[in-house]
Amino acid sequence: MEIGAYSFGDTQRNADGSLRSTGEAIRNLFEAIKHADASGLDYFGVGEHHTTTMPASSPGTLIAAAAAATSSIKLGSAASIISTDDPVRIFQQFATAEVISGGGRIEITAGRGSSVETFPLFGYDLGEYDELYAEKLDLLMAINNANDSNITWSGTKRPTIEDLAVVPRPLGGRLPIWVATGGNASSSARAGQLGLPVSYGIIGGAPHRFAPLAELYRRAGAQAGHSEESLKISVAALGLVAPTKKEALERFYPGWVNINVEMGRLRGWPAPDKRAYDAQAEAPGAYYVGSPDEVAERIVHLHGYMGHMRHFLQMDVGGLPQEHLLESITLLATEVKPRVQRLLAQK
Repeated sequence: MEIGAYSFGDTQRNADGSLRSTGEAIRNLFEAIKHADASGLDYFGVGEHHTTTMPASSPGTLIAAAAAATSSIKLGSAASIISTDDPVRIFQQFATAEVISGGGRIEITAGRGSSVETFPLFGYDLGEYDELYAEKLDLLMAINNANDSNITWSGTKRPTIEDLAVVPRPLGGRLPIWVATGGNASSSARAGQLGLPVSYGIIGGAPHRFAPLAELYRRAGAQAGHSEESLKISVAALGLVAPTKKEALERFYPGWVNINVEMGRLRGWPAPDKRAYDAQAEAPGAYYVGSPDEVAERIVHLHGYMGHMRHFLQMDVGGLPQEHLLESITLLATEVKPRVQRLLAQK
């Protein structure tokens, strides 16, 4: 089981609640990735968002920088919104990062976007949400699976490519490409049919309710003739690790309120309710907030349902102080990870 973290960038706040600079948020994220590598975390993902509170708008850029500044951690997007970007550029950026990393550490997670601000930002029609994703994923796979640098491809949402070079090529020939989904059954089936690993973003409810989707994914993959080894599952969730459960709950709550207030303004969500927070932070809720023992036990519990090979947490939400993020990364790598390995070995 790989243990990791992910972030959309988290803009810090002043004492009066006002936002600090997005530049500081990006520097903090870069430092967190380096700290994760030094601490022994297995994976760090950078998710694409384009807001003042979550400014990690260019995962490929951050990952290329981190590839040069780290030595062993796997790095990937969590996710790249391929519907409103160009798969050629995404592939080139991540292939460049892969070469810089020395090979074998860079991944792409292809998402449709739960936050849809990229559609007006880049001039795409939200009504073509599904069609854009399907076609862009097809192009990304065609580039990745090519035997040489020259690509020929045609579609309806992007100009044709006629025997043109897409460079550089990754050192290993291909990049791991994951399909990101928030629980859409058709996305699980599509990933299985294509033989691509799938990453489930679980941000509410009981995580084990995703078990039927994992079963659907594996069944679709087997029916399409893909090997069991190629059908990998990861789980992305919200959480924070602290020395005690009380500290973790107190540290994570203010940021949770901030992000829910913002999402309420953008999406019409109700005002944040502490009772909802408390319920989600206790088993079997979706938030992995607690001591190393509790977080490890809950990850292993979910593994019994999902059989996933990677579990990674978004910890820096709503202005979480940087020192709390770095401590949580340390505990995740040095305390949670060995506990998970030990508990799985006992099963």
